[in-house]
Amino acid sequence: MTTPTHPKKDLYQAACHCGTVRFSVKLSDGLHSARRCNCSYCCMRGAVAVSANLDDIHVQQGQDALTLYQFNTHEAKHYFCSTCGIYTFHQRRSNPHQYGVNVACLEGMSPFDFAEIPVNEGRIHPNDRPAGSSNIAGWLRYTANPDTTTD
Repeated sequence: MTTPTHPKKDLYQAACHCGTVRFSVKLSDGLHSARRCNCSYCCMRGAVAVSANLDDIHVQQGQDALTLYQFNTHEAKHYFCSTCGIYTFHQRRSNPHQYGVNVACLEGMSPFDFAEIPVNEGRIHPNDRPAGSSNIAGWLRYTANPDTTTD
């Protein structure tokens, strides 16, 4: 995985698209935990997520606008803004002591800041797969078109 050249921060400010939901987050491994997943939900959602411990995310505005979505085992808790529909973060099934945070919600960040992102094998959840089997399904790569970049 390629980590973007953004300076490492201790605390990130984050928001949904419309700004109704605003939160601060301390990432457990900085941007090094960036990943995608190929489970049925993540394939459709398409977000790049980074990890934060449960105690390290603080909703500063819009708690009442967060809507919960759960499916299948109902263990993971996916939160999104009820106004603009943007996925903000989710409590992970594979590690219920952590949130996955939508990197696009982090101030100044974009999923296109990463040249390569590992894609976790989510069609067979890590909690349901035999020990020792690979967790990486593949890699998602992004290369900017030099003809369309702006400075």
